[in-house]
Amino acid sequence: MAKKNEELDPDTVALIAWCTEVEGFLVAGGATLHQAQEHIEEEIDWFTDLFFDGLTPEQAAKEALSG
Repeated sequence: MAKKNEELDPDTVALIAWCTEVEGFLVAGGATLHQAQEHIEEEIDWFTDLFFDGLTPEQAAKEALSG
């Protein structure tokens, strides 16, 4: 029996969109697309905290690139 597709809650949808924007800023800052994606995946808890703390994607990328 197949599982029903689960809908994502609005916070999760917003976080995914936010991370996608962060990814773009990381690439603009010199990371490759693969590096940006890998970093976000490895540090998702940290990025989630930044999201809920109200940082913009650009601010989060600057934090990541300066660290």
